Amino acid sequence: MKFISSSICSRVCLVTLFSLQCVTLHAQPPMLENRLRELARPHKGLVAIAVKDLSTGESAFVKPDVPMPTASLIKVAVMIEAYRQADAGMLDLSQQVTLKEEDKVPGSGILTKQFSPGLKLSIRDAIRLMIAISDNTATNLVIDQIGLDTTAKTMEQLEFPNTKLHAKVYRGTTSIFPERSKEFGLGSTTANEMLQLLEQLHNGELASKKSTAEMMDHLRACENTNRLPKLLPAKTVIAHKTGSVNAARTDAGIIVSPSGPLIVVVLTAKNEDQRWTDNNAANLLAARIAKLAYDHFNPDLPVEHEAPRELSEGAEGWLVEALQRTLNDRMTPSPGLSVDGDFGAVTKQVVVDFQKSQELPTTGIVGEKMWKTLGPLITSDVAITDPKQFGLTLAEKQPIDSLDGVPFVTCKAWIVGDAASGEIVGGEELDQKLANASTTKLMTAWIAMREVRKNPTLLDQLVTVSHRASETPGSTAMVQVGEKLTVRDLLYGLLLPSGNDASVVFAEHFGERFSPPGNKPEADDSLVKFVAEMNRTALQLGMMNTQFRNPHGLSAADHRTTVRDMFRLASKIVEEGSLLPYVQTRKHIGRLESTSGYVRYELWTNTNRLLNTDGYLGMKTGTTRDAGACLVSLAERDGVRRIAVVLGSTSGDARYVDTRNLFRWSWNQE
Repeated sequence: MKFISSSICSRVCLVTLFSLQCVTLHAQPPMLENRLRELARPHKGLVAIAVKDLSTGESAFVKPDVPMPTASLIKVAVMIEAYRQADAGMLDLSQQVTLKEEDKVPGSGILTKQFSPGLKLSIRDAIRLMIAISDNTATNLVIDQIGLDTTAKTMEQLEFPNTKLHAKVYRGTTSIFPERSKEFGLGSTTANEMLQLLEQLHNGELASKKSTAEMMDHLRACENTNRLPKLLPAKTVIAHKTGSVNAARTDAGIIVSPSGPLIVVVLTAKNEDQRWTDNNAANLLAARIAKLAYDHFNPDLPVEHEAPRELSEGAEGWLVEALQRTLNDRMTPSPGLSVDGDFGAVTKQVVVDFQKSQELPTTGIVGEKMWKTLGPLITSDVAITDPKQFGLTLAEKQPIDSLDGVPFVTCKAWIVGDAASGEIVGGEELDQKLANASTTKLMTAWIAMREVRKNPTLLDQLVTVSHRASETPGSTAMVQVGEKLTVRDLLYGLLLPSGNDASVVFAEHFGERFSPPGNKPEADDSLVKFVAEMNRTALQLGMMNTQFRNPHGLSAADHRTTVRDMFRLASKIVEEGSLLPYVQTRKHIGRLESTSGYVRYELWTNTNRLLNTDGYLGMKTGTTRDAGACLVSLAERDGVRRIAVVLGSTSGDARYVDTRNLFRWSWNQE
């Protein structure tokens, strides 16, 4: 589409392929579209987006006409076909169908696992299961009643040629579009076609008033909340359907907002992040797109619409940070919550403890009564509980910057020292206890390699990925449950892409070799034993101000270390040497095999950008909200090796600038 300058014509009538309508044209893409592109750009995978305000007609698109896989999102078209047949008298939705053993297929739903052959249910109920919980067996029961080829034919008649159901679910041999099945799987569509389909459904153009109402009710019953609904205000009504396969995550729906109904369609494919977790990258992208659209079309909402009235496990954002700060301040003793904006199990337990202490219902949910009991929230490191406590006088200026001394850095603490002698060249806040994120994995790798040094054959030993490991959130080596790989490859998966999943595999595999931390209920857990060994090893290395709570560095209340302690660990790694080839590797291909028989390869790329510059010899990055951006680095110049540690830099870019400036300063001290 060409854009015509508003100085020539602000509104023109444009004939499109599908309709004649009056649209506003711009010399540049509108603000919403630009912001959608900014959200989509860093995603590691393909993204197509369509957004429309049904009240004003304003819309925005990203790759709207690119065919994409639907996964279970195609079930919306199946539902529409069933109701159209019912309106035409070709199908009785109250008719009972009988579940047979051969009907059962794997994947989402309850019919396969929970019900016996012989169960009878209406076609209407099968449609409900197909949409509300994406039941695959129920979907095939519906397809059997309407015919496999009818959905695609109807979509073509409605001028949606790319919206096709290819086969029955988990019945690839039934495909009526074999080539499309190879490319897209179960079904295909485009973001624009799905938007138009939902718009016509909302407007009652596809079926009778009664059938439209029932279909909208089915969509409102969708139980998946980890995509479009995730970041919307509490109690927002949304009629939607998701779809999920390993490399594709989709969601499309109609959101009821104060300004009117909004349609949001998010299709992703070829995703690098293929974890089956709520914080999968594509899930979070869909949630952010829905929130962006909601906020764009509702810019003047009062505060109560902007902040959720309740917070519960799974919530995230600035209000969770304020809750965590306030709980740390108001409870005695302070629970020491990490102020990371993630309402996880630890935060929930502290909420329950607070509720008990205040004789509130112990729900673990922060609602109106608890907000009032907490009092004024603390929203920054400087607690303001009384607006009169601070005057408005300007603080005195600091003296002019000196031209001498160490460089200015953004990090909270740093150290530079000689790798061979351990002599400290310089540092600030050397013993301040700070979160250190994934630099924790240097200790995980050190312990694993220590065991390998005792028995070098361990490097080629196969280890198996558990459910717990594959579901660990955050940075990932993309290892999947049930897969096996060698300890050698796992070290690369741990240290290059900073795989949190890999760290748990190590802990579970080696943990049984070590003693438990004490008389604790969880002491028999191999991961707990491994973490106990991490702490024992830290003491042996003289890391007196270090406490580990996990093998990966994800935020935990007292998971802390210091730059001096991390320098000690890094010095040992350099002295012993066996881990250096791993931390210095820029890319590595790991081999993974499954008990089901397949073999695949995974390319891991080192997160340490300093490896792209001569003289930098690697070590480990780390980033969380609690820790900021962290980096342990080894560098060599004129035969001299030095180690730098920075904790709490303000951004990923800043940690590299901080480190390079500190190394350059240190070389000039000779």
